[in-house]
Amino acid sequence: MEESIKLSLEQEFSLRSFENQVRQMSREQAQEFLVKLYQQMMMREKMYQHFLKFEWGLEPGM
Repeated sequence: MEESIKLSLEQEFSLRSFENQVRQMSREQAQEFLVKLYQQMMMREKMYQHFLKFEWGLEPGM
């Protein structure tokens, strides 16, 4: 990752907290969580694409 892009102190803390939560999950819980997380990531990407198309005038307004 590029050196100029770093997590803030708050983000680092949040990451450590998240790591602790994940380590306490069972294997099945972690696998289910990963699938849901991946789905949310894909939905976020789709929303970004939609917003950019709208902002750039490539998609008609609602």
